Amino acid sequence: QVQLVESGGGLVQAGGSLRLSCAASGLTFSIAAMGWLRQTPGKEREFVASISWNGISTDYAESVKGRFTISRDNAENTVYLQMNSLKAEDTAVYYCAAALTFRLVVNRRNYGYWGQGTQVTVSS
Repeated sequence: QVQLVESGGGLVQAGGSLRLSCAASGLTFSIAAMGWLRQTPGKEREFVASISWNGISTDYAESVKGRFTISRDNAENTVYLQMNSLKAEDTAVYYCAAALTFRLVVNRRNYGYWGQGTQVTVSS
């Protein structure tokens, strides 16, 4: 079965950096669009960043543009989210997601596979 396993979350001070990783198995990773989404208590899961199957196309939420970078290594079946200049409002559970499509996916409803999430806490 498909498994997406996130790692790299933790506690960091405002202005600091974290790098999230998501290791995928059970799917043809090289043809999957991948994304990162986040959720805080009482709110809907929101889009953060996405990357196309070949890594050429990316998209970001306005709130993270210029600070976060999504990338992927198809040889390692892994997608990354480099988060710099972190703010308190970035605190959330971050989820990795996959969609078997060649298109870029920004709508959370179009992702068919999800990881269990990793907590990111930014202290101000």
